[in-house]
Amino acid sequence: MMQRNPLLFNPSKTPFSLGVELELQVLDGKSLLLTPRAEEIIDLLKLDSLKKEFFQSTLEVITGICLSVQDVQNDLQNSLLHVNKAAASLGLKVSSTGTHPEADYRERMITPLPRYNELTDRNQWMIRRMAVYGMHIHIGMPSADFAIQFNNFLLHFVPHVLALSASSPFWQRMDTGLAAARPTMYESMPTSGMPNVVKDWKQFQKLYASLIKSNSIGSMKDLWWDIRPSPAIGTVELRICDEPATLQEALAITAFVHMLGLWFADHANQWNAKHKSVLRWVLRENKWRAIRYGLQGEIITKRSKQPVPIIDDMAFWLEQLKPYETRLSYGAFVATLQTIMKNGNSSVRQQRVFAESNDLHEVTRFNVHEFERGLTS
Repeated sequence: MMQRNPLLFNPSKTPFSLGVELELQVLDGKSLLLTPRAEEIIDLLKLDSLKKEFFQSTLEVITGICLSVQDVQNDLQNSLLHVNKAAASLGLKVSSTGTHPEADYRERMITPLPRYNELTDRNQWMIRRMAVYGMHIHIGMPSADFAIQFNNFLLHFVPHVLALSASSPFWQRMDTGLAAARPTMYESMPTSGMPNVVKDWKQFQKLYASLIKSNSIGSMKDLWWDIRPSPAIGTVELRICDEPATLQEALAITAFVHMLGLWFADHANQWNAKHKSVLRWVLRENKWRAIRYGLQGEIITKRSKQPVPIIDDMAFWLEQLKPYETRLSYGAFVATLQTIMKNGNSSVRQQRVFAESNDLHEVTRFNVHEFERGLTS
């Protein structure tokens, strides 16, 4: 029996370059309910930056390879302005939160592609529930082993980026009591959620080979972990974020992750020496607290013997990242982070609208307005 070749990592030609993927909701322009018409927008625009997704009411918008968040901003603004214009011409609207407050997943239509048919056949009801929307951030990596080290470093910031992006408090017309209900959909899947922690690329190759041999996955595309290496394109991909409610928030979170990557490049030896073991229960507990409480949560850190408010730890890290903020001219993005920390994330804003109106449709209307206003401000 022939053995498969080991999984190879193709280092990025431009380490610490960026790529961002946004999953957007396609809505009927009058009812503001999800509608299976994403393909119409794609066909009308014929842009390489627009892709089909699992559900026909989801539109994926992707950037090219970007060297900075300013490049990401220009790329996404261009695509989104085209999308909004095309949507309007078709009697549609677009929104950008982790869940649609009023949607029923049982009404979603699956895109008829062979891969999606296979996923449906294997995962059945669990995958049919995943009418949720997220943002993925790719960061170019200089080597395979560095990618694993950065992956493990970034695991410590899952609660931070999830709390900043949290925008899915409502599910199936219910108030879930969670800041972010979306991650709980993914965690039901066998190859989703917190990744298996390995020490280097050789260990990852062994893990991958076991997953392939056991028919647990067919390829890297079947690993839907919160963070994973993407060896074909030489990146680490952060997948935990809810789809941010506005472009400004998406850019700010991307800037935070980018600065963390550059900080780690300069401090990897010191960090790795202090974090030789990764406590999975701590990572899992911290993620849960962000799911439940968002930016009001407390997390367990190596620096403190007592739980620390996520906002305080964010403030600590923004101070560490100031040299990179200055070097990259990311002041406007950091200011947006500060605004989220002060005034609340999308989940808080949606809860506020619902408390005032007792009407989920007003929440939906608010989400659409926030997204559209963010493209013109």
